[in-house]
Amino acid sequence: MVFSSIFFIFSFLPVTIGVYYLVPHRMRNGILLLASLFFYAWGEPVYLFLMLYSILFNYVMGIDIARKKVRKRRAGGSLFFGVLVNLLILGFFKYYGFLAENIQVLTGWMLPKISLPLPIGLSFYTFQSLSYLIDVYRGKAQHQRNILSFGLYISMFPQLVAGPIVQYADIDAQLKNREESIDRFGQGVQYFIWGLAKKVLLANNLGVVHEAVTALPSLSVLSAWVGAFAYTFQIYYDFSGYSDMAIGLGKMFGFELKENFAHP
Repeated sequence: MVFSSIFFIFSFLPVTIGVYYLVPHRMRNGILLLASLFFYAWGEPVYLFLMLYSILFNYVMGIDIARKKVRKRRAGGSLFFGVLVNLLILGFFKYYGFLAENIQVLTGWMLPKISLPLPIGLSFYTFQSLSYLIDVYRGKAQHQRNILSFGLYISMFPQLVAGPIVQYADIDAQLKNREESIDRFGQGVQYFIWGLAKKVLLANNLGVVHEAVTALPSLSVLSAWVGAFAYTFQIYYDFSGYSDMAIGLGKMFGFELKENFAHP
């Protein structure tokens, strides 16, 4: 599910906003967590279990690191183990095929071929998990006792697919207590519309230009430069647009996410 899709704008988002503001404050993190898991499962239902594992594993590791620090025991080993497991999962999905091919070329040893699509948002929620463990270890933030709030931090749909990556220390207080207002909601709508325009009107149309240039049987110098600039700004406005939409969605639910792409 993408932010610019008809289903997201006219079905998923209105229903989520409506339910979110109808329930009491104490239930809102749970509603957002359920919406985020549904959002993720819409595209890749199988990999929902990988995300749930990441939530549970890092939640437990955060508690373990915090307890060891309180008891004046060395927590570095727990931090190392948590970072290692997160990076191994990320590395397996991103680089297993590359490593298997090169090992076969260099040694002749054929590893089992596994064709797995990269889970959506894996890099983003993996690095957010690392941010949490490191912030707890350094004492920049308290470990999260509420697993629903922690699960929301990892899976929050506004920034799950394309960021921005949110450091745990920056959002810890907002998970516990945040203020929603009409003004903030209105700002969120403005951000979302601005980001949507970047994505649909600029990035998508620049992508059409780039595809047209690459389809040419031969390239002139001018055509090559047009194609290069079109692709460059397509990538920029795609990520910048998604980042603006994420910030806007966060404001709609009372979250303040940091600005991205102010100085590319």
